[in-house]
Amino acid sequence: MFMDITLPAAAAILAAYFATGALPEFLPFVLATIGGFCAITSAYTFNDVVDIDIDAINLPNRPLPANAITQRSAFLFGLLLGVISAACAIYLNLEAFAVLIVATTVITLYTVLFKRSTPFSFIPVGIAYGLVPVGIWLAIDPAGILMPSVSPYLLPLPGLLFGLMICMTDWGFTLAGVCRDVEGDRAKGAPTLPVTYGIPMTSKFILIIWIIGILLSLAIGYTVGLGPVYYILALASGIWMLRRCIRFIKNPEPELGGKLFVDGSNYRGVMFSAMIIDVVLLIYANGYMSLTSLIFG
Repeated sequence: MFMDITLPAAAAILAAYFATGALPEFLPFVLATIGGFCAITSAYTFNDVVDIDIDAINLPNRPLPANAITQRSAFLFGLLLGVISAACAIYLNLEAFAVLIVATTVITLYTVLFKRSTPFSFIPVGIAYGLVPVGIWLAIDPAGILMPSVSPYLLPLPGLLFGLMICMTDWGFTLAGVCRDVEGDRAKGAPTLPVTYGIPMTSKFILIIWIIGILLSLAIGYTVGLGPVYYILALASGIWMLRRCIRFIKNPEPELGGKLFVDGSNYRGVMFSAMIIDVVLLIYANGYMSLTSLIFG
């Protein structure tokens, strides 16, 4: 929840700061954040509904396999979240809604088809998740395709880098969770990467993916013009994350895959929070300098 609420909030704030040098307007910011959060959570919910047989082996205490709620109730809850997300996107602009449709289609194909048919099913998950900040960015700063825009570009470089960074880090994040779930996936015939090629090989691939993702996070800061607060927190949390990945390589067990899955969530939540804090501080500092210049000439 920490990761999935700070992601759309950070994307909205970065888009507004890059385009205008200011924070986004209150209502668009709130709707973009809620809409992005609901879109992500809806996808998680539908995935749990479809994977109830696998979770019964790997995570039997989850609400669905533990019969705390019914599949029908979970499906309706996921549908409600999807409707809220769609309503927010339509209100914001058509470009955001179009990206939501594409992301929903991709993650649905993963859930009902790719998960149990290919070891590379993590790829569409990253693509769908990477489209979230793209849709949020366009909601705040339209590209001029379906909505009027004063920007001389379609999607600016920071927005593109944000989407790529989320895509890449989500591959590492997802595969860590898949390593945790290897027993149930193997029993139910889901040919995931760790089932097909083993956890040791997957753990090495996860490290490579996280290195690329962390480098992309630094590139985002550079292209947006973020300050030292962001770089300090991003570097510190990134180094911490890489150390956790190395620990997993040294001990490639499903339990550590589950811990790395949670670590990946916490890392991204911290990084997104660092983006938000840094932009707010930069805007405050710029306002203070402008005021000082006005007063003292």
